[in-house]
Amino acid sequence: MNTDDSKMATMPVGKLLISMALPMMISFFIQALYNIVDSMFVAQISENALTAVSLAFPMYQVLTAIGVGTGVGISAVIPREIALGNQKEADRDGNTGIFLCLLYWVIFVMLGLTVVPSYFRMQTDVQEIISDGTKYLTICWTLSGGVFFGNLFEKMLTGSGNAFPAMISQALGAVFNIIFDPLLIFGIGPFPKLGIAGAAYATVFGLMLGALTAYLFNRKKNDWVHFSPALIAHPSVKSVRDIFAVGFPSMITIGLYSVGSFFINQILLLYSTTATAVYGIWLKLQNFCFMPAFGMNNGMVPIISYNHAKGKIDRVRTTVRLAVTVILVWMILLMILLELIPDVILGMFSASDHMLTIGIPAIRIAVISLPLGGITVILSTAMQALRHARYTLLINILRQAALPVLLFHLMSSLTGTLKLTWTAIPLGETVTVITAVILYRKMAKDLKKQTRELTGKAQTRS
Repeated sequence: MNTDDSKMATMPVGKLLISMALPMMISFFIQALYNIVDSMFVAQISENALTAVSLAFPMYQVLTAIGVGTGVGISAVIPREIALGNQKEADRDGNTGIFLCLLYWVIFVMLGLTVVPSYFRMQTDVQEIISDGTKYLTICWTLSGGVFFGNLFEKMLTGSGNAFPAMISQALGAVFNIIFDPLLIFGIGPFPKLGIAGAAYATVFGLMLGALTAYLFNRKKNDWVHFSPALIAHPSVKSVRDIFAVGFPSMITIGLYSVGSFFINQILLLYSTTATAVYGIWLKLQNFCFMPAFGMNNGMVPIISYNHAKGKIDRVRTTVRLAVTVILVWMILLMILLELIPDVILGMFSASDHMLTIGIPAIRIAVISLPLGGITVILSTAMQALRHARYTLLINILRQAALPVLLFHLMSSLTGTLKLTWTAIPLGETVTVITAVILYRKMAKDLKKQTRELTGKAQTRS
């Protein structure tokens, strides 16, 4: 392969970013329907069932954190090795990623069979919530292979420039989930009535279908990675280090999000379980809104990583600038829309009058954070792809755990009112976006030096 002729290095940046990111933005947008659809149908069972899923969501996100982090690492290290002409290293990276996903799955099977009931008993004494939450999370953890392998194989496709097949893989899984959710929850036609367990089964089997489809697309279309049982059985320590060097901040991002959500739930439970259910709806809604930003990140990372390795600094800067602009416009439009229809959104989750009273002001306050968070997500991912993962890690710690928990606690303690407590969400995003801009500018001063070093290595190897 003549990597100098790769579209990563030659196609106009705007066109390249659209071709790489748009399919991923669509697929991530569709993928967000997993959690939205689950909650919509589960809410029809009971408010306690919705609360159970809301309490389970932070722990489900632990799976996503690990899967996305590993996939982001793969989507950066493989294009970099290909740009430097290291096909063997790219193969080791890809197969080591498969080994890691197998290891993750084994760990969560054991955790799913042991610790889940205790997790729910820590938070509530409502037996229906404990029972439903245990069923849901046990299934999601023990059958979690689709989360890990889906993210891995989809990001292998994206990293090699095959974004459209990655979109198809995710879309197939999402469509499966949407179709089978009501069938398995309510027992429609020949299907058994499984209640909340049906929502979990629809999700995990949809993810497995997406993972299998992505694997087959890699075998057919991705010539940057060659799968080998021998390489899977003998993972490379260097590959593990390289994958985690880029991907660990993403793991921390979503992992801290889970930790922060857990502690925020404890604060909101002091008011009512309904407040926790409303927060769970906001998390699903926020996740839905940010999926295009995550899709943009997936398209952006391999472009930045490849061109950084090639010393094409102008293409790197243009990519980041365009990504920020697109996501900022998107988030502003969403903010305006959601400010107008919070009652419609809550109505999709069968909200009671009490939930509407709590939820309408909560949604209107929370959506102010969307444009701020969009900028932060793009800048932090750009820093991660440009080997400044420590900056990304700092931003993620602030944004996902430290500031939200601290501000929720302070606003609740100082005001004593639930309505003002929700202001913790936009306040936290304001601090983190300021931090992200400062760190990105600091990183930009070092970028030329890094580029010269990488270019020198590439010339030496050639």
